[in-house]
Amino acid sequence: MKTLLLAVIALALLVTPFSPRNAAGAPPKRVVALSYTPVLNTPDFAGSFDGKVRLDPCRGVRPIEFIALPGTLFTVQGELEKNGVKVLRVTSNDYPYPSKTGLFVDARFVEAAGPAVEERRPHLPELAEIQKRLLAALAKPYVWGGNVKDGVPLLRKYYPQGDPLAGVDCSGLLYQATDGFTPRNTSTLIGYGAAVPVAGLSAEAIARKLVPLDLLVWNGHVMMVLDNDSIIESRMGCGGKASGVMITPKLELVRQIMKTRKPADSFLQGSAGARSFVVRRWFPATGR
Repeated sequence: MKTLLLAVIALALLVTPFSPRNAAGAPPKRVVALSYTPVLNTPDFAGSFDGKVRLDPCRGVRPIEFIALPGTLFTVQGELEKNGVKVLRVTSNDYPYPSKTGLFVDARFVEAAGPAVEERRPHLPELAEIQKRLLAALAKPYVWGGNVKDGVPLLRKYYPQGDPLAGVDCSGLLYQATDGFTPRNTSTLIGYGAAVPVAGLSAEAIARKLVPLDLLVWNGHVMMVLDNDSIIESRMGCGGKASGVMITPKLELVRQIMKTRKPADSFLQGSAGARSFVVRRWFPATGR
């Protein structure tokens, strides 16, 4: 009986991919990002960055959740080796979104965090600096999960054949411009800040209301008012449509949106949400 019990335990250890290293009752192991650190929804880093897989939102797969900024703190849930790469399964307060498969980082991108290491504390840049950073991303490609316009240096080091993730998605454009101060997903941005009442207004009336850094957003896409005249966004273009970070005159873009969506004061749930958009004002009034 004892031999059988040991055999069952050994088999369980073999088929269970994640094994916490802490003793029972000990606090979870923590690690901190050394540099820009891709966070994937799969442990297959080697396969995702071997240069054979197309990380394209229109034609390929979407393993990238976001790119953690230097100093991001992670709690380790377990670890495994996948195709020769040591991978950690993690959680992070910087990305508090559910994932059916879990969140993973390449262990080489992080280091152990001592008890004195605290959560990264984002500092919101001034308006002019945010505008400068948004403009600096102009013409960069759309990258699903990307929020580092020039790419991730350690990806180039460890996966030289793979995609360095040089570009940004729609919320990633804002995230990189604000040093990770703003939420990373549009599912949160639709309720971020204060609502700007726009329901029932014309495109002209809405455009007059918009001030720099206001968000035009729905669950799936966000655009930022750059200045008094224009709106900037990172657009996922498929089927020959324009793609990447681009600027459009304010009134022109509001008119474009209203061809398929109606303005609302709060984002509508269900099928109604698929036909609406909201305007959110989040940036402090001081310095406008």
